[in-house]
Amino acid sequence: MTKQKVLFLCTGNSARSQMAEAILKKYACDRFEAHSAGLDPKGIHPLTRIVLEEAGISLEDHRSKSVSEYLAQVNISHFITVCSHAEQNCPRAFLMSANKHLFWDFEDPAAGEGSDEERLAKFREVRDRIDEKIREWLKKQGCPVH
Repeated sequence: MTKQKVLFLCTGNSARSQMAEAILKKYACDRFEAHSAGLDPKGIHPLTRIVLEEAGISLEDHRSKSVSEYLAQVNISHFITVCSHAEQNCPRAFLMSANKHLFWDFEDPAAGEGSDEERLAKFREVRDRIDEKIREWLKKQGCPVH
C-alpha cells in the first residue's frame, strides 16, 4: 500500500511544522508519510529540538525546508497549515492538488518572550497541543495510536 503524504506548512519551518512532522512520524501507522516546510525557512529552533528530545523524538535527520521543494514534486494527500500566516499565504497549487486541506492554528513558540524557562514552557505547551491534535486526527483516520 502506498503511504499518504502529509505536508505540514508554517512560516519558518523552525518549530510548529517541525514538531508536527516529527510527532506524526512517531505515531503514524504505515498509511502516512510526514513532511514539513516553511514559506520562509529559518532553520530549526534549538528549543524545538530540546522539547522533542524530552518526548523521545530525535530531529537528527530533519532540516528546515522551503515549500518550493514540494511544489509539483510530491503528491500530497493531506496539506495542513499550522499557522495563520501560512494559511493566508500558502501556494494555491497545494490547495488545489491536495486531497484534503486542513488548518490547525498553533501559537508560534519562537515568537515568545520572557525568561529561558518561560520560553521553554511555551515550546512544551505547543508541542503538547500538536501531539494531542495529531493523535485525535489519526484516530479519525482509523490509525491506531500507541
